[in-house]
Order: sequence, then C-alpha cells, then structure tokens
Amino acid sequence: MDNYITLKAPAKINLFLDITGVRNDGYHFIESVFQTISIYDIVVLKLNDSNDITISTNDINVPSNEKNIAYKAAKFFLNYIKTDKIGVDIYIEKNIPNQAGLGGGSSDAAAVLKGLNYLLDAKLSYEELNNIAVELGADVPFFINGGIAFANGIGEILTPLSPISKLHLVVAKGKNGISTVEAYKKIDTQYNLQHKSSELILQAIKSNDMIKISNHCFNIFEYVTELDDVFNIKKIMLDNNALCSIMSGSGSAVFGIFPDENSASKCSDLLSKLYDFSMPCTTEIL
Repeated sequence: MDNYITLKAPAKINLFLDITGVRNDGYHFIESVFQTISIYDIVVLKLNDSNDITISTNDINVPSNEKNIAYKAAKFFLNYIKTDKIGVDIYIEKNIPNQAGLGGGSSDAAAVLKGLNYLLDAKLSYEELNNIAVELGADVPFFINGGIAFANGIGEILTPLSPISKLHLVVAKGKNGISTVEAYKKIDTQYNLQHKSSELILQAIKSNDMIKISNHCFNIFEYVTELDDVFNIKKIMLDNNALCSIMSGSGSAVFGIFPDENSASKCSDLLSKLYDFSMPCTTEIL
C-alpha cells in the first residue's frame, strides 16, 4: 500500500450563478454552472503512525490547523471509515487565490477525500464521498468529479453536462478578497434583484457554442459587489478582446472568455502589471 500521494486540486469558475431562495437554516438555493479550470493547488498526503492530522502550506494566509477545510476533510474521512490508528500529513501548495470565488479550499478538501480513499484502499463509492463532501461545504461535492456540471439545491445537487470545447480564459484578482458569508448577507438585504433563467446558457453549452455561452454568462453577486477592482478588471478584459467578463462565485476574482490563446495571453500580461493575480488558463475536463 502506498503511503503518500500527490494530487492536483483545480480551481473552478461559475459560468452562471443565481440565487433562487433561502432555506430555513440560512443556506441559499442556487442555480449555477460550475466549470473546472487549469489553475491548481497541489495537495500532498502522507500517512503517519501518530494518529495526528497535520497541515502545512506555502501560504501564510492559509490556516495550518483544524480551521483548514482540508484538515476537516481528513477528520471526517477517518471518522467515516472508523479508524483511529492512522494519521495524515497534508501539504498544500496554494496557487489558487483566497477569497476569490474560485473554490480553492473546497477543491483541496475534495482532493483530501479522494486521496485518502486511494491511500487507505477504503473503496468508498462516489455517493459516499459525496455524502462526506456535502458536510464540509456546498462546493465540495462538485470537485469530487470536476469537469462541467449544473448545480442546484445548495450546490450539492449536481447534473453533469456534456463537456464543451476548450475555452481560453484569463482569471484576475485585485488585492482584496470577498468573504462568501458577507456576500450572501448582502444578497439577503436586496430587493428586486434581476434574476436570470439558466435555460439559455444550458442550451448554449449543449450546442457547444462559445459565443452563445459567453453571451449568457451571469453572476448575481455582481449586483452587491463594491470592489472597484472587479469592475476595472472587467472593463480591461472587455477592452482587450474578451467575449465576456464575469465575476466568479461570490468574488472577488474575475474571468474573461477570449477567442484564442494569443488574445488571452496578451490581456493577462497587461493585467499582471496592474493587479496581484492574473493568469491565462483554459477550461479543464477531468
């Protein structure tokens, strides 16, 4: 049995994100299209005999203790398979920005679940991994399989969609992040928000039409975002050949869809001179 494994934990973007209601417990019902992209954290798991879970990372802004969702994922998994005789050392190389709406923490957690399932030969099914994942957070189940999926419920009801042709993207983010909790609180104070039907983008994805997909990208959180960087990045992308530019998740990262690799690369170079994070990437089929 192997005692360590290295996994890629991809970021995601939301090609579409709307809020359709609120549950009694405060969780929000959403409709969203999740898509994994070629920006990754690297997660290394190594089993130990100390029964302890340890976290280390290259990013001082990421907690290296039980507050880290990757730690929680390991604890949930080991409890689920009812073992107290083994521990795991987790190292996370962070490349996905924090508080960006790119799902970095959720992806790390999913990587831990998949990695432990392999290392411990636990043979948990997708459904069992999904049941653990949803306890950790609404975005975590998506990262068990990745790719492209329509999400509803609180994000845990996933319908895989037909993969689309590779899209050339730029993802950029200013200095400030956005707390997901605070973003949802702001949404809850709004009245008469303009909602959109997900039907048009689902049709565009089915027809694999890059122009139509770009035309129907949408994120309701843009209505409550107050960060100038978000709107400045959007404008720069649109002024530099982006077919569309939309905030991802609850923010504060912005992605643009570009007609080709060259235009994406040029825009990313421009943005990297102005902002903390800018990277060309593509949609990813896992």
